[in-house]
Amino acid sequence: MKFDIKKIESKISEKLQKKIDTKTKPLGSLGELENIALKTGCIQNTINPKLINPHILVFAGDHGIAQEGVSAYPAEVTPQMVLNFINGGAAINVFCEQNQMNLTVIDSGVNYDFDKNITLEHLKINKGTKNFLIEPAMSGEELNLAVERGAKLIEKINQAGCNVAGFGEMGIGNTTSAAAVMSVLTGLPVHECAGKGTGLSGEGLKHKINVIEKSIQARNAKTSDAFEVMRILGGFEMAMMMGAMLKAAELKMILLIDGFISSSVFLAANKVYPEILDYAVFCHQSDENGHGNLLKYLNAEPLLKLNMRLGEGTGCALAYPVIQSAILFLNEMASFESAGVSNRD
Repeated sequence: MKFDIKKIESKISEKLQKKIDTKTKPLGSLGELENIALKTGCIQNTINPKLINPHILVFAGDHGIAQEGVSAYPAEVTPQMVLNFINGGAAINVFCEQNQMNLTVIDSGVNYDFDKNITLEHLKINKGTKNFLIEPAMSGEELNLAVERGAKLIEKINQAGCNVAGFGEMGIGNTTSAAAVMSVLTGLPVHECAGKGTGLSGEGLKHKINVIEKSIQARNAKTSDAFEVMRILGGFEMAMMMGAMLKAAELKMILLIDGFISSSVFLAANKVYPEILDYAVFCHQSDENGHGNLLKYLNAEPLLKLNMRLGEGTGCALAYPVIQSAILFLNEMASFESAGVSNRD
């Protein structure tokens, strides 16, 4: 599936910078808030950007690789947590309500038959991926369908007025998939990509690293084709998120990138369309081992570092008030001229 993502070379950046610099503050004193304000204004091509109908998307899917004992939790936790999201009991529910953000939960490929009447986007590709130690995680047709459905989902919320989307996930085994994808696409050794996930012991982590290394070798996954790497080693929730991220950038939305899994998906999207980096705000640095290395690889500066490793899009929801503050200071803070305050010159 092709996307039309344009690199942002906004002619308005000079006007934005002047507006930022003439606020009643020392130059650069609002630090990263100034960078967010500039980026958002350039994305929207205006000196008065707005955040409209912010939306967190939580993609859920099961992973065949979980059969290899790479997670501290059993696979049935995936559908259980999806139902917890639906019932409003998870951390992401609390933080979205706190910050008045919309939340959509998507069944991308959970190994469970959900009631069709519950508030869930029923976009299941299959009941979990294959075990990529033994065979590719998904077929080409499944990959394409996941990417397409993710793109269409973003179109739907964009048409409803949303211009800022956060990307979260749920899926037992998905830190294993994310680490495998990261290792292949960055060239970093697996031990610099894999972490304890849901809370593995030291021996459990060694086993996880060994499984990933064997899988990459068995699948001969040494390609630079990010879609192919996603097909071989990814998850349905990851592939669908990839399509959603790419479409969001095409529609000039602001992308809020959550933790390790979301960043690994973003890495894949970035390999296909480097221009997507212009639209992304990296919300936090996860405590998952590989996330710091991945952010360095992307040359990305996270807004928060709270030692979290939960997923669900929680980092996006927690960082959103910071992003709001960046837009508010740009639009509502007085300038030296309007306030009658003497500038340093």
